[in-house]
Amino acid sequence: FLQFQLTVNVVALFICTVGAITGFGTPLKPIQLLWVNLIMDTFGALALATEPPTPDLLQRQPYGRNDQLVNAHMWR
Repeated sequence: FLQFQLTVNVVALFICTVGAITGFGTPLKPIQLLWVNLIMDTFGALALATEPPTPDLLQRQPYGRNDQLVNAHMWR
């Protein structure tokens, strides 16, 4: 879920930055960015919330306070 959200937001930021640098104006208006963010957050959260927990997931230890949020496995 986090990887998906980071990807969507980084791409939106990249598109707006390239549009501002090239002088063509922003390809996405602020209200369009809000709608994209709302739709992507809603569908991603629904997919995450409706997945039933597995016994292995319920038995594992929680992640530590100092663990990395984005790890090497997510970059692949």
